[in-house]
Amino acid sequence: MGKKRIVKTESEAGDASVKTDTSALSSKKRVDAGLLYVRSTYNNTELVLTDKKGNVLAVESSGKLGFKGAKKGTPFAAAKVGETLGARAQALGIKEIGVIVKGVGSGRESGIRGFISKGINITSIKDATPVPHNGPKPKKPRRV
Repeated sequence: MGKKRIVKTESEAGDASVKTDTSALSSKKRVDAGLLYVRSTYNNTELVLTDKKGNVLAVESSGKLGFKGAKKGTPFAAAKVGETLGARAQALGIKEIGVIVKGVGSGRESGIRGFISKGINITSIKDATPVPHNGPKPKKPRRV
């Protein structure tokens, strides 16, 4: 069967470019405060930037930056993730953030340090790592 081809005429292509320009101007949000969620596992580090209501503004991870395999979980990769997300936060106009850290990986602190290297103030840091209270019931001993 193969792929279908869609041929656009010049008038349709011109209309599409005008629409994208206006939508790009209206989507530029100016936010002064937000939240930074840091999810650090043994294998990866993800940073999510939201506004105070929880609407996602930007997302970065070490895998998205091009790190592969075991290098994704390193503090160096997490610092790079923090720097790139900090630059995007500056473009949005964010001045101060609250940080919520979740996970046990090695990129917890270095991701935050990379983010604040762009000159954004931190108001609070909260650790929301899930801790098991008792866990599942163990298996009964085998009777042979």
